[in-house]
Amino acid sequence: MLFLEVTGHKARRRRCESAVSWFVGKYFPKHKLDIRVHHRGLLREGVYGWISVEDCDYRPRAFLIELHNVLDLESYTKTLFHELQHMHQHIRGDLRDKGAKRLWRGIDCTEMDYDDLPWEIEAHLVEEPLYFMYLTETGQSL
Repeated sequence: MLFLEVTGHKARRRRCESAVSWFVGKYFPKHKLDIRVHHRGLLREGVYGWISVEDCDYRPRAFLIELHNVLDLESYTKTLFHELQHMHQHIRGDLRDKGAKRLWRGIDCTEMDYDDLPWEIEAHLVEEPLYFMYLTETGQSL
């Protein structure tokens, strides 16, 4: 069961709801997930999006995804899939926050550079294939 709340950018609401529902249906059809997606300006933060676990790190099921509100549709959708992949990593238990530490499969990666973070490498690798799989399987246009 999916509880999805989308706030902010109204023009992206339909794509967001469609993409999140497709992703959850494909990878977590039996999970009870609570996902909030908020659109806002993220230029000051220097990112297009990020995700936060809102409940606990043991079996997380509630997430907040924040996305930059000025992206073209393709970049928006790929960024959304990038963040959903991080959700996937948290649910699998590969990515965990323990106090001030960020762990990847039990290894502390807190001091690593962004480009070397294994969860970012994985998310960057899958965002485009997920995007094209989504377009193909749902019949969405570019």
